[in-house]
Amino acid sequence: MEARENYQSDQMTIAYEQTGRATNTDAMGMREMQARVYEKRNERFLLVKAPPASGKSRAMMFVALDKLANQGVRKVIVAVPEKTIGRSFQRTPLKKYGFFADWEVPVYFNLCDVTNDKDKVKRFKEFVEPYTSARTLVCTHATLRFALKELADEKLNDLFFGIDEFHHTSADADNGLGKVVRRLMNRTNAHLLAMTGSYFRGDGTPVLRQEDQVRFTPVQFTYYDQLNGYRYLKSLGLGYHFYRGHYLSALDKVLDTRQKTLIHIPVTNSKAAGAYDKFEQVKQIIDLMGNRVCEDYQTNIVTVKTKDGRLLKVADLVNPDTDHRSHVQGYLQRMKRREDVDVIIAMGMAKEGFDWVYKKFKSKLCNYNI
Repeated sequence: MEARENYQSDQMTIAYEQTGRATNTDAMGMREMQARVYEKRNERFLLVKAPPASGKSRAMMFVALDKLANQGVRKVIVAVPEKTIGRSFQRTPLKKYGFFADWEVPVYFNLCDVTNDKDKVKRFKEFVEPYTSARTLVCTHATLRFALKELADEKLNDLFFGIDEFHHTSADADNGLGKVVRRLMNRTNAHLLAMTGSYFRGDGTPVLRQEDQVRFTPVQFTYYDQLNGYRYLKSLGLGYHFYRGHYLSALDKVLDTRQKTLIHIPVTNSKAAGAYDKFEQVKQIIDLMGNRVCEDYQTNIVTVKTKDGRLLKVADLVNPDTDHRSHVQGYLQRMKRREDVDVIIAMGMAKEGFDWVYKKFKSKLCNYNI
């Protein structure tokens, strides 16, 4: 059917006070939200609910470093859903902003780095041993689950676990991450900091069982706290574009390739995907942008030439081929410049979010809008 477009730019506009409180830092280099979390640093179980870009990753670093220095914790393990999100926990200088230590992660124990794809469980098990001098490790939720299956409870004592995107946990008895959390809480003396931008799973299953949730000390920082506390954000406009038929038939009317764009496509066999599998969706999206010029064999980044002659760098995170995905993820982890990538096309991992400082907006193609 014909696409039906809505050209109104903003259907909702919200004005903010521009207080600067959300981004101002104190004498220790902490934003408002991070300072709230740090005040609760002595709690064994912390649950942080805060929006994207509020500084949750660094809040975890502050707490973890204090646990190591002052609370008897011997090692820190940070777990994220996707390797790309692990970029948020790379080496971070904190001392120059007033904190007492920097955040350091040995390359060997950054298990989200694409160069460490082999022996991740072996390295994890090596890390927790007392003879290993390293004190911080970053891994995916999957690596955490697999490694803990091979470790006795006593090996997990005196450790700090930071779990990002905590809504992956579930009260369901079959949820692997939920089993890990309950085990750490009930069978070890480990400390736990859980973080999420959304405490809702979308499937009707609670994130935590009630008896476990009451043991967590909550720290909440709302979207209003965050957006109202920016210094330069005057207003935020939310726009929607409606279509009939399939979203690909309307995409060319709203996709602006002059903006840095993240396109999150619907999963195969969903109503929004229609008859198209994920590969066909990616192909058609690239065709809408222009002509495919080449694909870098080292990075798997695709170069697309638009009708007006511009060259776009497109990262395809939908392709499930292990080498392809690893090359693209590695490129995204290492990119330093605005022009390094223009469009990222993803499916599952995009909904979790990842740091892309040049992204102007998030384009989520799921049933109704871009």
